[in-house]
Amino acid sequence: MINRLSIIGVGLIGGSLARALKKANAVGQVVGYGRNIEHLQKALELGVVDKYETDIAVAVRDADVIVLAVPVGKTLEVLQSIKPYLNSKTIITDVGSSKGAVVKAAREVFGDALENFVPGHPIAGTEKSGVEASFAELFENRRVVLTPLDNTNEAALKIIRRMWQDTGALVEQTSVEHHDDVLAATSHLPHMLAFELVDALATMDDKIEIFRYAAGGFRDFTRIASSDPQMWHDICVTNEKSIVAMLDLFMADLERLRDAIKAGDSDYLLQVFTRAKKARDQFSMES
Repeated sequence: MINRLSIIGVGLIGGSLARALKKANAVGQVVGYGRNIEHLQKALELGVVDKYETDIAVAVRDADVIVLAVPVGKTLEVLQSIKPYLNSKTIITDVGSSKGAVVKAAREVFGDALENFVPGHPIAGTEKSGVEASFAELFENRRVVLTPLDNTNEAALKIIRRMWQDTGALVEQTSVEHHDDVLAATSHLPHMLAFELVDALATMDDKIEIFRYAAGGFRDFTRIASSDPQMWHDICVTNEKSIVAMLDLFMADLERLRDAIKAGDSDYLLQVFTRAKKARDQFSMES
């Protein structure tokens, strides 16, 4: 059990983590930190946190585990703020979607003294945000990827692995670089496409009619365009290399599809759609 858990940023992910650990009786006291007092009061009213602090020094003091549940672009600022108040046993982890940027920020603040820093990323969420959207079952049977560093303390890694397992998550481990490349393909690219599609259609002259006649497929595909803009802005900025590489590959394939439609190349179209259906059906059975 984690006796004292400090969550920096009590929103969808941080709030759901707190709820899940409480449900599993895997945490003693949960302390929430944030700058918006109304959000923190709501977290307390909902029972997500046991207490909250607006002073980050007080929030992290004597914490066994600190979870950074803030946009990736805020990681450096937060780590700089909490550094003076950590003890030698405090474990820090995060939930950011681009691990390279998080590790870079950690190295800038702590140098090579990263034994108790365990980068992590729960591959779970919804298009909603805020502590009101949090729920204890968010991570059940969802993957959480840990990207420990060469000098990560084995005991710290074990504690964070157990923390996520207690939420019902399936915990896996990989390198920082591999994580960012894979997530650029499976998460970051789809979000870019959804955001761009909605934005493109919203600028058309007959946008009202377009959205009026949008069917279920459009709603399903673009649901993630309702995600937090700041969070996705930070992901783009911090995982630029991998995201651009995936966009280039997709744009090349999209150009080939455009040419096939224009040329009436029915064989190519049928091959693409058949392969895609087979791959998607297989993915659905495995997930």
